[in-house]
Amino acid sequence: MKVFISWSGPKSRQVAEALKSWIPYVIQGAKPFVSAGDIEKGRRWSDVLGEELSESSFGIICITKDNVNAPWLYFEAGAISKAIDNSYVSPFLFNVEPSKIPGPFQQFQFTVYDPDDLLRLMRSINNRLAPENRLTEELLKREFDSWCSRVAQAARSKAGRSSYQSDSK
Repeated sequence: MKVFISWSGPKSRQVAEALKSWIPYVIQGAKPFVSAGDIEKGRRWSDVLGEELSESSFGIICITKDNVNAPWLYFEAGAISKAIDNSYVSPFLFNVEPSKIPGPFQQFQFTVYDPDDLLRLMRSINNRLAPENRLTEELLKREFDSWCSRVAQAARSKAGRSSYQSDSK
């Protein structure tokens, strides 16, 4: 199942890329897409985004305090949610309060940067998989706990180091 991860701005991009690398460890049947590194050289980005948006059945919109009003996020959230019956959208709030999120995103169930809420997001993604590909609740929780602690450890070790990040959105 394809999971489209939307971002706008440097911090949001870092969050999107972290989710992209982390989700398949927890839910092996999920195939995340992030435009920052998943578009081949020579391809028209608008064509690739259109294909990915139409084929994705779950969308995560990475929202930070720096991009709450970014038009690009609204465009991608709308494109994913166009097929309400077939797709889910969850704005992922990273260090921003739900009360700071403008109107259109209010129709979706937020995920806040918190282990319990992240687990609920993983449950929702897992439940969108075909029944034969879903993880049991026990296995999902075990994988989540294992990988959540590893990601937190990696994040702590990277604190203070920065790398070049281009930002085209």
